[in-house]
Amino acid sequence: MGADPRSAGAQHRRRLGRAGEAAAASFLERLGYRVIGAGFLARRGELDLICRHGERLVLVEVKTRSSAALGAPAEAVDARKRRALGAAAAEYRALAGWQGPIEFAVVSVQGDELELIEDPF
Repeated sequence: MGADPRSAGAQHRRRLGRAGEAAAASFLERLGYRVIGAGFLARRGELDLICRHGERLVLVEVKTRSSAALGAPAEAVDARKRRALGAAAAEYRALAGWQGPIEFAVVSVQGDELELIEDPF
């Protein structure tokens, strides 16, 4: 039996996503962010990168695309994804005991191009 092409595609997307998250973490650190966590799995979503920027806690969604065929990476952060991020943020807040405000950001990764979108929603 041959390999399931959906499985190969899923593996490719996971590798692409992990590479994008690593590139985004380095990019954010060059901009003065301190990455304090990554891949926080909540019941209703995942927080890709958890950062501190000064006194602020910033939860970063990383969207990676290998081409522009599906549109800009940040366009994938739709209303459903924003709800999931909000739920994951609430769970993180409770588990971490964070009392301050939580901000969001999106890092769009497409090839060698990275873009930070602060306060995207």
